[in-house]
Amino acid sequence: MSESLIVVGVIAVIVVVLLIKTAIIVPQRSEYIVERLGKYSKSISAGFHVLVPFIDKIAYKRSLKEEVMEIPSLDCITSDNVSVSLDGVLYIQVIDSKLSAYGIDDYRFAASQLAQTSLRSVIGKIELDRTFEERENLNQQVVAAIDEAAQNWGIKVLRYEIKDISPPKTVMEAMEKQMKAEREKRATIATSEGDRQSRINRAEGLKKEAIQVSEGEKQKRINEAEGQAKEIGLITHATAEGIKRIAASLSLDGGETAANLRVAEKYIAEFGKLAKENNTMIIPSNMGDISSIVATAMSVLEHTKQTSK
Repeated sequence: MSESLIVVGVIAVIVVVLLIKTAIIVPQRSEYIVERLGKYSKSISAGFHVLVPFIDKIAYKRSLKEEVMEIPSLDCITSDNVSVSLDGVLYIQVIDSKLSAYGIDDYRFAASQLAQTSLRSVIGKIELDRTFEERENLNQQVVAAIDEAAQNWGIKVLRYEIKDISPPKTVMEAMEKQMKAEREKRATIATSEGDRQSRINRAEGLKKEAIQVSEGEKQKRINEAEGQAKEIGLITHATAEGIKRIAASLSLDGGETAANLRVAEKYIAEFGKLAKENNTMIIPSNMGDISSIVATAMSVLEHTKQTSK
């Protein structure tokens, strides 16, 4: 009885061990390669699977997730014979687990090496200055080169990113001097442009100011001339009116007598002013005969009167 129990126990242990060895649980987003007697049998996806004991075995395990690979730093020579160090990151994904297992021995190592050689090739075609400007273009060229070769490996190259570009120290110093000189050049140009614009603005301002001043002076002279013309006109009109009134007054009764008296008064008054203002005075020869002077003045008035008629 005890021997039977031992046999049953041994058989149970063997069954359990066989189940453990042959029952396979494949994780999500993964595929396993099953070989039967050393030959490819099938690819099993996520889920529970049972293999044939001693005949089937899991030969390869592949993840279908996107993988990130560090590309070590490598030295490249540009078309202008400058050595630069570059490193990057490669993103790949297994799309055919069978080809990734049997198409190449190590697809990760192969992709890394191909990325380095492709990068050396594209860097050798451009100058150093353009390596910084065309980083995106370089990435695309590396991806295209790797992806073309990786089709037989069952993988897809998603993208490649250059992380760092490190020229030699002497080249960096020369580039810094060039950049400094370029900045100083732009600053000098900007300063000269500002000064030129400032001069133009000042000249335009002076020009406009001179025009406005001349326009103001012109208007001032026009106004003064118009004022003087009006003043002359008013004086002339007033004088004419005065003469007309004098002529009219002379024709009235007693007008001539009043005129004689007025002329005599003005004559005496003016000589009185001359005596006060000057030490020397010229006296007419007929100074004593005031009546003759008045008569002369009246003859002038009479002539004026007749002319006005």
